[in-house]
Amino acid sequence: MKRFRSTGQMSDAYFTALLLTLSGGFQDAYSYCFRGQVFANAQTGNIVLLSVHLLRGSWGNALHYLIPLGAFVAGTCFAELIRGAFRYARRLHWRQTILLLEILTLFFVAFIPVDNIANALISFVCAMQVQSFRKMRGNTYASTMCVGNLRSGTELLCAFFRTHEKNLLRDALRYGGILLTFAAGAGLGSVASLAWGAPAIWCSCVFLAAGFGLMFLSGAPGG
Repeated sequence: MKRFRSTGQMSDAYFTALLLTLSGGFQDAYSYCFRGQVFANAQTGNIVLLSVHLLRGSWGNALHYLIPLGAFVAGTCFAELIRGAFRYARRLHWRQTILLLEILTLFFVAFIPVDNIANALISFVCAMQVQSFRKMRGNTYASTMCVGNLRSGTELLCAFFRTHEKNLLRDALRYGGILLTFAAGAGLGSVASLAWGAPAIWCSCVFLAAGFGLMFLSGAPGG
């Protein structure tokens, strides 16, 4: 049986990052377009809206944005627990365990009629993903938000114009690909949510499942 030659950690591979980012953009559009205009992945926006409603005395609306924030914190802590418990697992890497939990959670989101609960679960999943997958070919990135990627890509592009080192341009273009992929995922999420409603989130499960499978192509998915 032919074996794939390991070319690095598949959890850090560029194509893996693209799949996770596609899912991240999709989730954000899904939660906004179909789940009460909440950015389940973009906690900065939720903090702004939380503050606005608190100062207006609109406690019910404030809770609407507090719930995904709390879920994000819980998801980050849970990802660290999984990492500690399964870091040395042999059959399944701990990052693959994270992806499996994401897929299962998002699958059941489609059956949840209460938007606040659905958004909390999406935020929980987002936190697990962004905490577990932070490197792309040696560069830090985020698969569920854009600000850091935009800053890093711009910085590398400026460095390329200053030094003319081709590797800087290559990495800048990779960040550009990540940003475009996030936008594509968001666009798909908005269209699918309007067309299919709650089950549209299953598209995100497909993207994550592809990333999960891709990690088997290397003997070392990451540390």
